[in-house]
Amino acid sequence: MVSKVIDATEMRVGTYLLLDGAAHQVKKMDISKTGKHGHAKVRFEATSVMTGKKKVGVVPGHDKFEVPMVDKRQAQVLSVHDGTASLMDSESFENIELPISEDFQSSVVDGVTVEYWDVEGEKLIKKVM
Repeated sequence: MVSKVIDATEMRVGTYLLLDGAAHQVKKMDISKTGKHGHAKVRFEATSVMTGKKKVGVVPGHDKFEVPMVDKRQAQVLSVHDGTASLMDSESFENIELPISEDFQSSVVDGVTVEYWDVEGEKLIKKVM
């Protein structure tokens, strides 16, 4: 579910974009000035929200980008089993099973509260509270 569409010149550092169907966060960007007969160019570096891989691109300033809906929620860890955490959402009380990334293997334990993100239907644990 895309929340809105923006021009390339409207993006800022920290903006989320859909690039090749995956959500990315803009880490660096630079807008060149227009020439006598040309258009502004936007150079950006973005990292994938899910995998952390970096993408670099140069596009005309009038190109359009979709901005994904990023839903940040809290949940309590019910149990941890084989690198997967069973979570209960703090608002809807829905039970979710999510993989634990290597960054959080030691800190995600039973009873801990975590922040997880739902980005275009994909969910991942982003922070331990």
